[in-house]
Amino acid sequence: MLKEIKFVLWFFFVFVFSVVYKLSRPSGCIFSCEPTPEPLPMQEEDLSQSRSIIFVETTDRLEPPPLVSCSVESAARIYPDRPIRFFMKGLKNNTKWDSNSTSAAFSLLSAMENVFIRPFQMETLFEETPLLPWYRKVNPAKERYWVHVSSDASRLALIWKYGGIYLDTDVISIRPIPVTNFLAAEASQVSSNGIFGFPRHHGFIWGCMEDFVRNYKGHIWGYQGPSLMTRNLKALCNLTNFHKVEDISCQNISFLHPQRFYPIPYPAWRRYYDVWKKRPDFNDSYALHLWNYMNSERKTAVAGSNTLAENLYKTYCPTTYKTLIQGPEGSGFIGNKPILGAN
Repeated sequence: MLKEIKFVLWFFFVFVFSVVYKLSRPSGCIFSCEPTPEPLPMQEEDLSQSRSIIFVETTDRLEPPPLVSCSVESAARIYPDRPIRFFMKGLKNNTKWDSNSTSAAFSLLSAMENVFIRPFQMETLFEETPLLPWYRKVNPAKERYWVHVSSDASRLALIWKYGGIYLDTDVISIRPIPVTNFLAAEASQVSSNGIFGFPRHHGFIWGCMEDFVRNYKGHIWGYQGPSLMTRNLKALCNLTNFHKVEDISCQNISFLHPQRFYPIPYPAWRRYYDVWKKRPDFNDSYALHLWNYMNSERKTAVAGSNTLAENLYKTYCPTTYKTLIQGPEGSGFIGNKPILGAN
């Protein structure tokens, strides 16, 4: 009898201890709950609709230069009904931005209703993708092009998980892209990875991530980026040369003509910083890639220069132009809100 009483008391003690401990732990944790990396903050309704416009900053830079600000602002204006997600590795918390920050670019972008600036952690991002084993094995210190290679991987994982359109941060949007599944041609039979769009969990993106790991050659410039997209597209499609300004469709993927995003090819990138006698209309284009990687001369838009770049800023990212190019006297703010209707 005494043994039975002891057993009942022991069982009761364990039960009470378990209940008290459970109540002291975060929801869903009973005996233990190891800290887990914070998930990428993204509203559930956005995940299911694959509607985001996605930008990525894989350095620790926290103050976007004018071209980055212009890229994000122009997308926010061209796609006012879609969330613009700017993922920044350098951010360490879930807040959009420290309200005490002196960064004018962050202030103006954060004030836009459809722009969401968010932190991300690569290892968390790569979970449940083929990229995670590669990331855990690779040594960034020994990678010649780590910033670019990690960016190539991150954009694939983001589009795989969330869907939408990925844009490089030196791309100025000028009109909506009318297709969903697409790659951007830099030239005939050559794909870019600086602009592409797919719904979440699209098989093409999964295949690209598998190829990324299986055939990894990070020491070759572009091999994990444009070359990867090109070889995977060619594995599906018998690509032909472009003749007229017409897009190619294959396997439910649109391969968009170079004029759509690259009317000025990379060897001629300086043309964006020239004064044009007659300004081009870019009627066949959806966005313009300004080839910032080529810009070793650090050319930028200058107020009053009348260059093509300055005029693009004035038209497609006027708040950035007034705030960051013209300076305080040209600020496009009313209170702390940007003038979103000004063009």
